[in-house]
Amino acid sequence: MNLKGLIILPVLALLPAVSMAQWSANVGYVSDYIYRGIFQTESSASAGIDYEGGNGFYVGTWGADVGDGIETDLYFGYGGGSGDFSYSVGWTGYYYSDDFDDTYEEFNLSFGYGFVELGFNAGEWGGNGAPEDYTFTSLTFNIPGDMYLTYGSHGDDFSGSYLEFGYGFELSGFDLGIGLISADGLGASNNKGEKALFFSIGKGIDIGGE
Repeated sequence: MNLKGLIILPVLALLPAVSMAQWSANVGYVSDYIYRGIFQTESSASAGIDYEGGNGFYVGTWGADVGDGIETDLYFGYGGGSGDFSYSVGWTGYYYSDDFDDTYEEFNLSFGYGFVELGFNAGEWGGNGAPEDYTFTSLTFNIPGDMYLTYGSHGDDFSGSYLEFGYGFELSGFDLGIGLISADGLGASNNKGEKALFFSIGKGIDIGGE
């Protein structure tokens, strides 16, 4: 499975008029694009645009170069919280050009408390005419010092798990990161075995709001 690219779709017509609305964009690059422990491609550039309404509603699109095509993601949902508790519920679709992969469409649910976040996703993969169901569950610990540790597990018609440790920091207005993934039954990369090290750089852009 994959996630993120260079195509930004026109989602403006989908958005309601909401007070305190906020637009933002992002661009990025990663040395190895690995999503949920599964290798996608080497050297991938990406870009996206997001809208966040003042009532917790969000919608956006994100795209990435996957070597043999372009991945385009569409997503929307609602998030909120109180104190140390947070939650989000939404939907995400992953689409690909040039037959890189088939379509994934899934329901997303996450809960956070303090430095811990639990996520659950359930969806269907197009399967080139033979659809398959899948689930993905993740547990993330946000460690003081801008580090994180994530355990992710695939289920239903898919299988495998991985452990990811990463560190991110800001430098001169850019977000820099480094991560290490150890996968079990996933092949963290097609040619690097079960372990992979990746580097990333990104930039968020505040477009403005109402």
